[in-house]
Amino acid sequence: MQIMKLFGLVKVIHVRPSVREVTGPLQSRTFQHDFVPRDPNAKPKRFKYPQFYDPYGPRPLPSDKIVQLAERIASLLPEERRQIGPTLSERLRHPKLQPIETEGMDLGSQGGGAAGATKVEEKKEKTAFDVKLEKFDAAAKIKVIKEVRAFTNLGLKEAKDLVEKVPVLLKQGITKEEANDIIEKIKSAGGVAVME
Repeated sequence: MQIMKLFGLVKVIHVRPSVREVTGPLQSRTFQHDFVPRDPNAKPKRFKYPQFYDPYGPRPLPSDKIVQLAERIASLLPEERRQIGPTLSERLRHPKLQPIETEGMDLGSQGGGAAGATKVEEKKEKTAFDVKLEKFDAAAKIKVIKEVRAFTNLGLKEAKDLVEKVPVLLKQGITKEEANDIIEKIKSAGGVAVME
């Protein structure tokens, strides 16, 4: 009986297919090189590069309204065209741009002309002023922080951090009347501010 079981087991083992029979012969791949020989008589391809690189791709044509507006601006006198920028920045409420200081920079040949222009600008009356907090009494720190919050629209933490960085600019590009008003408020709170 045991011999029968042994023969049955041998048959089962022998009947099972081998791995080679299941997968078939292993795939063989012949070498295929990527290099394709170039035709010596072929002309090189010429690519058309755009004159200017635009990362956003081609833009749609402007509307008729924009074209008419551009034509009207082009027909204005040069004096009227100069007024467009300031009027638009006022109308759209853009912040005033601060001039870039070139002191200490080596501008080479450009420096001479720029230096002359800045001297002429200094002679003109200044219209935009900055308020700088110079110092404050330690006992009046909370009052100064409250005043700074009132005219800068900062949160408590931001105003506290700003006041602790003395001397620091509090407000930039404001009129002389506003600057004097802020200086008086800070002085009454126990701080010292100056106008630049």
